[in-house]
Amino acid sequence: MTTPKDSLNEREFELVNIVGAELAANQRDLSRHMNISLGMTNMLLRRLVTKGYIRIKQLDRRKVEYLLTPKGFAEKMRKSIRYTMKTIDSIGLIQQGIVRLVQDLYSQGIRKFYLLGSSDLTVLVEMSLRKEQWQDCSFLKVESPSLAQADGVLLICREEAQLRVPEGVQVVNVVEELAKDNLVTGNSMPIVAA
Repeated sequence: MTTPKDSLNEREFELVNIVGAELAANQRDLSRHMNISLGMTNMLLRRLVTKGYIRIKQLDRRKVEYLLTPKGFAEKMRKSIRYTMKTIDSIGLIQQGIVRLVQDLYSQGIRKFYLLGSSDLTVLVEMSLRKEQWQDCSFLKVESPSLAQADGVLLICREEAQLRVPEGVQVVNVVEELAKDNLVTGNSMPIVAA
């Protein structure tokens, strides 16, 4: 069990990950990987050795090898699992926001959606749109905004500075809408631009 005294800060955890992945052969490599000074790298390594996360194996008079201890492996795994769980929770919140966004558009009478983008967000939007409650809707992935028509709403599922959208086509930038606090909390009405 890790005590607060033994817990890792962000830099220490980064170093544990680099050592665990065997991405660096010496302190100079570690220093370059982490973009910190050689002295700081040395200090972090000593601290991690003292805490029991890393051990140093002497290969010859001038070379050493840095290895994770069982405690180091366990901490790396524990933090990785926690990060993964936070990511899964975040994806769930994003999907709930997408459902609210589509529900708001649906309640405005919109039944045709054009999806622009090929990111993971597009996949989440597509999964949300396939819910049973919207079976009377149509969804079409488009590779260009020019393929969207005025009979529906173009859902932009990627970060894009400038888009040329055909005249009369309504646009909802999903990234911007999800970034708003009120969409995640459920008090939203999407901004539809024409």
